[in-house]
Amino acid sequence: MIKFALIKERKTPPDRRVVFSPDELLEAVKQFPEAEFKVESSDVRVFPDEEYRRAGFEVLEDVSNCDVLLGVKEVPIPNLIPNKKYFFFSHTIKKQPYNRDLLREILKNNIELYDHEVIVNKKGGRLIGFGRYAGLVGAYNGLRGIGLKNGFFELPKAESLPDLNAMLAELDKIEIPPLKIVLTGNGKVAHGAREILDHLKVKKVGVNTFLNDTFDTPVYCQIDVLDYNKRRDGEKGSNQDFYKHPEKYESNFLRFTHAADFFIAGHFYGEGAPVFFTAEDAKSTNFSIKYIADISCDIAGPIASTLRPSTIAEPFYGYDPQEEREVDFREKNSILVMAVDNLPCELPKDASEGFGEMFLKNVLPAFFNGDKNGILERARMTQNGRLTSRFEYLKDYVKGKEIGI
Repeated sequence: MIKFALIKERKTPPDRRVVFSPDELLEAVKQFPEAEFKVESSDVRVFPDEEYRRAGFEVLEDVSNCDVLLGVKEVPIPNLIPNKKYFFFSHTIKKQPYNRDLLREILKNNIELYDHEVIVNKKGGRLIGFGRYAGLVGAYNGLRGIGLKNGFFELPKAESLPDLNAMLAELDKIEIPPLKIVLTGNGKVAHGAREILDHLKVKKVGVNTFLNDTFDTPVYCQIDVLDYNKRRDGEKGSNQDFYKHPEKYESNFLRFTHAADFFIAGHFYGEGAPVFFTAEDAKSTNFSIKYIADISCDIAGPIASTLRPSTIAEPFYGYDPQEEREVDFREKNSILVMAVDNLPCELPKDASEGFGEMFLKNVLPAFFNGDKNGILERARMTQNGRLTSRFEYLKDYVKGKEIGI
């Protein structure tokens, strides 16, 4: 018998998501009778304690007798329980300075850490995540900002709505002006954003049509890496080549900045890849983008107007391209920026249910089939107080050498 626990989210600001809903826990027990689940009491979780009790699960203040602790966001250092297996997003795999001490404590306390972000298949494709919900809420928020800036319509905050269906129902009440929308990416985030555009019946058009034609109704163009990057030597590129050798490419995105009104950034941006546009590019009289929903939210990087993350409480700010500074998003000549970096928190119920479905399908079986597909092995970052071989590149980061400590 393996004892699992759903742990309380303690990070500030509060996160209402959870790995499993009560219904999914029931399904988990049905599929894996040798699994036992406990629930740590929480006053912030989207599913109240009472719902888990009604489903027959024990809700406790102390889950330290469980073997595997399942969370979403980072566990604060004082709350780590030594010698346990933990699942959560540690935000350490890119050597994030703010979580270096967390990884140090995990190693010091002999914790076996499995990071949700590195739960991948043999080819490296992610098996679980909240990407779709980031895309859904990001596109919705971008449209909400456009409505507020121009007085076209008023959409309520996504976090004030009970679920995705309610959010879609709000979109049914508005009419989108004839915007030309460029959507970057081809993963779960971009697909989530596309769901919003398709729900609104925004017409999808090809690259040439988008760049050269004008429309009296809204349209969107979804572009992948070879649409917005090209090889420096003029040779034909490929996605695989781009991911391996981004330095061989230069940006080809400016042509879209001369055609689009609204840019939804749903791509994954890798280190060394060309930027989308610079601060100088945005000064051009040909630069036509007025609104940006930066779901990817890479700060001081590929999108010059993304100066900082925004928050669920204050999701919008303006960027003055001539002065390269933040202004009120309602200012006439400013570019509206939406750069919330925790978008799925605004749809906690749907996001949790979607996440639990993936975890049940892709991760839980590995505990009971001898990890025959290597799921746990690939996701295990630490074991016996050491980094595992896949994550040995973090050694200098843990020691502080990478960040000059």
